[in-house]
Amino acid sequence: MELFADYTLRMVALGSAMLGIVSGVLGCFAVLRRQALLGDAMSHAALPGIVVAFLLTGQRDPLILMLGAAGSAWLAALLLMSVTRTTRVKEDSSLALILAVFFGTGLVLLSWLQQRPDAAQAGLRSFLFGQAAAMVARDVQVMVALGVPTLVLVALFWKQFKVLTFDPEYAASLGLPVRGLSVLLTSLIIVAIVLGLQTVGVVLMSAMLVAPAAAARQWTDRLGVMIVLAGLFGASAGVVGALISATARGLATGPTIVLCLGVLTLVSFLFAPNRGLIWRYTRQAVPQV
Repeated sequence: MELFADYTLRMVALGSAMLGIVSGVLGCFAVLRRQALLGDAMSHAALPGIVVAFLLTGQRDPLILMLGAAGSAWLAALLLMSVTRTTRVKEDSSLALILAVFFGTGLVLLSWLQQRPDAAQAGLRSFLFGQAAAMVARDVQVMVALGVPTLVLVALFWKQFKVLTFDPEYAASLGLPVRGLSVLLTSLIIVAIVLGLQTVGVVLMSAMLVAPAAAARQWTDRLGVMIVLAGLFGASAGVVGALISATARGLATGPTIVLCLGVLTLVSFLFAPNRGLIWRYTRQAVPQV
């Protein structure tokens, strides 16, 4: 409790918890739809949007940079859908191509920007690996302002997203706008990605989407329970990672949060009932009566 009296730690813990909840919930849909690499591609594709937003406004306001990142990632998602629909290039190849082109463009723009005297202190390079320790109340407010509506939309379109995730052909037979729902779900995943850019950066953000969902999937077969568990895992890893990085000098917060998620995922793979490796080995080793 004494640690949480520290302003910086309190802000980092709140922001990381919010990020963990949103990314855990949206990551479940990405994992179940076998689009885990989508988060990796979109997080890397957000980098040029951050740089362009700074160039156009000259401000490092978190909301402006997040809007720029969201615009760039959304453009990359539209290009991905267009390429896979109109060409013979498969989705995995399209993801790799878009990731490389957008991330390379972002790095070139970032390198050029750092040479300008008016942008020397912009600190945009921190978005590569995150800089959670620099989080202030304004950043947390922006994360809440974007994260809460995202969760509300997931609740409102719960039935549609559920059908779309497990059986898109059946969803189309029901008359649901499958393409529109896919665009909406992808847009919400992009929101989750831009929320984590300052905390874990574009390089590690994909882990925030995949790890909580992969861990939660080991414990249940129900989507509702999986989403709740993923949100809890993401929030817990965010708070614990912030505490560890605050008590140990020299530990970056973003990578520490990702490592905490890795531990949770490993424990789930080993000990989860029915699916855990040790659980299954124990059941096979004990003779059934």
